[in-house]
Amino acid sequence: MASVVSVGEGSPGAAAVSKLPPIYPEWLGDRAFLAEHPARFSYVVGEMARGIATPRMVVEAVKAGCLGFYGSAGLPLKEIESGINKIRTGVGAGEAAWGANLIHSPQEPGQEAAIVDLFLKEGMRRVSASAFMRLTADVVRYTALGLERAADGSIRRRNHIFAKVSRAEVAEPFMAPAPEKMLRELVAAGKITEAQATLAACVPVAADITAESDSGGHTDNRPAAVLFSSLSAARARVAAKHAFDESAVRIGLAGGLATPGAVAAAYQMGAAYVLTGSVNQSAVESGLSEAGRKLLAKAGPADVTMAPAADMFEQGVEVQVLKRGTLFAMRGRKLHGFYRSGASYDSLAAADRKWIDDVLGEPFDAAWAETRSYIQRVNPAEAARAEMDGNKRLALVARRYLFQGAQWAREGTPDRTADFQIWCGPAMGAFNEWVAGTPLEPVEARTVRQIALNLLEGAARITRAGQLRSAGIAVPPQYFSYTPRLFE
Repeated sequence: MASVVSVGEGSPGAAAVSKLPPIYPEWLGDRAFLAEHPARFSYVVGEMARGIATPRMVVEAVKAGCLGFYGSAGLPLKEIESGINKIRTGVGAGEAAWGANLIHSPQEPGQEAAIVDLFLKEGMRRVSASAFMRLTADVVRYTALGLERAADGSIRRRNHIFAKVSRAEVAEPFMAPAPEKMLRELVAAGKITEAQATLAACVPVAADITAESDSGGHTDNRPAAVLFSSLSAARARVAAKHAFDESAVRIGLAGGLATPGAVAAAYQMGAAYVLTGSVNQSAVESGLSEAGRKLLAKAGPADVTMAPAADMFEQGVEVQVLKRGTLFAMRGRKLHGFYRSGASYDSLAAADRKWIDDVLGEPFDAAWAETRSYIQRVNPAEAARAEMDGNKRLALVARRYLFQGAQWAREGTPDRTADFQIWCGPAMGAFNEWVAGTPLEPVEARTVRQIALNLLEGAARITRAGQLRSAGIAVPPQYFSYTPRLFE
């Protein structure tokens, strides 16, 4: 695939065009990224949690020349292990352009450690860490255990963290070497060696930082250009403070990347790589049900809204979800309003109690019994507190409803369509507008490979058009657009 914008022979721009090389999709992004991660393109198929980014999706992403991340967040350990083995079998021995997701789990003590243990046991070399508000010991442990001194004296990484962040203050600890205190504690606990701690004190915790702008799921709704500039400035500060070259940290961009223009703009801003999310959720390899994917395919740019997050409900954290065709966000916000008022189920008016029972699809007491059984296993202290606190019980039952919304969307539960939680950003609507009337409009034609190759080819052509315009050539507007087609 080589992208060339033609200019008529004898025209004023013909001579300039003859001196400008074609643009290949493989040339977009940072060459150092591809040297470190063995993919054809600087393009990442992102980890949509709860298995929406399926093992099959990761396999197809790798076969298409991309880097793929398994959406392992929120899945049981056995399922994660099974998914890793399916990917390994599907991509073949020696293929390393893939990884899995580690999500911050403050509500489930020990969960992060257990998942890191599994990743280490399975030899997982690439991990995307998402929703972290701070650097944790388990992230540092994973990084440190993969460090070694090369023959030329440089420090080589075997374990790679991709830190997905949306704020500079969260990014900076990942860009910097691990804190001395944390390293000392890990050594004292026998979790890393003294030699590994010494190496970890010399290199950034994460060499790849994914700037997550306005996107589906957990998001701060940051504009891409503002966020990328902010993180670039943060990288410069951290590099100066710790006396290392800025090139030691690569910054990729995610969020809002659903058209060739958006992808081209990301690369032009200096993104080392791009990461796509929502658009892949509508692909046939997605773990989302067909009913959910069809809802996504009808979405416009304005058909999204914010809703309470199941994993951080009490903290008021929100996720961006599909609004069109569901009542999930409205119902989630109303439940959060009850919690914020300090109410318990028993203290609410009869009409409000009936509304909650109707939304839950069962009496509140039955929902609490199921919730309590689960919480007692994963967080006994929280369960004990809820027994004494009606407001806490209401929060935990609401969290269960929000959690189930994603499960119903995955399974396509027919009588729960109104409660589907489908993580989605406005870029999904832009994608639908772009593919309307083309071979990618039908849901059944949307594959990870076709989506990636069309976005990359289009981005290369738009980059080429911009290159010509920068050379002083009058480039017609149609050269800044690209119509999707099916690649062989």
